[in-house]
Amino acid sequence: MAKMIHSMIRVLDEARSIDFYGKAFGLTVADRVDFPTFTLIYLSNPETGFELELTINQGRTEPYALGEGYGHLAVSVDELRDVHERLTGLGLNPGGIVELNRDGKLFALFFFVTDPDGYKIEVMQRNGRFQ
Repeated sequence: MAKMIHSMIRVLDEARSIDFYGKAFGLTVADRVDFPTFTLIYLSNPETGFELELTINQGRTEPYALGEGYGHLAVSVDELRDVHERLTGLGLNPGGIVELNRDGKLFALFFFVTDPDGYKIEVMQRNGRFQ
């Protein structure tokens, strides 16, 4: 069986991205691999073995066009409202909390926050299939 191990996004400013993901989700640098024309930085936390790979292409100065094919990353948290309040206090401007019901039951409780490069991250209350 295949095991998902990471997702990669391209970022312009290494320090800005590491700061955002550290503040927002407690991710820290697990590994850094430098190549002649690019750097790979793997971020993780003790909650999961899944990592976020940041790719920094040397010499890139223009923001990446995210296109219409990219959706979002998702993380789950124990107390969504507490995390929303914390991110708001950090000035990270999360969107409003959305409650999605199906057949009279809570399906998902979530909000989105945008990283410095424009990537959307869905923050979901741990519930049902979203553990």
